[in-house]
Amino acid sequence: MDRVPVLKIGDILLVSIQIDMEDHVALQLQEDLADQIVATGCHGVIIDISALDIVDSFVGRTLATIASISRVLDAETVVVGMRPAVAITLVELGLSLPGIRTALSVELGMALLARNRDDHVPSGTETDDQADIPAVPAQ
Repeated sequence: MDRVPVLKIGDILLVSIQIDMEDHVALQLQEDLADQIVATGCHGVIIDISALDIVDSFVGRTLATIASISRVLDAETVVVGMRPAVAITLVELGLSLPGIRTALSVELGMALLARNRDDHVPSGTETDDQADIPAVPAQ
């Protein structure tokens, strides 16, 4: 059975779909990603679909379901590399892909996840960037 590999990069899971997304492959990916989010504690999922020429309604709904599952498991999903024809097809099929952010490339997707993570740091906690900044005493 074909499987789509799931790679861990920092606290992001990267999925690069390089095979035809038949229904059973899409369902297996959905299960594999949920398992990996729980196993790794990652807070971001990037799905690279730049190799896909066609996305049918089932695959589109599966992407939306993956995003919903990821959100419930405390991870945000970004789909990257969408070709114009795929975007047009999804819109024509009426699939709005709720819960899925998009970016043009993997690099932009990673930057989007990093920016969102930084925006959601609770007050009173330090990010890695802030840890190196010396505190300025109040006057």
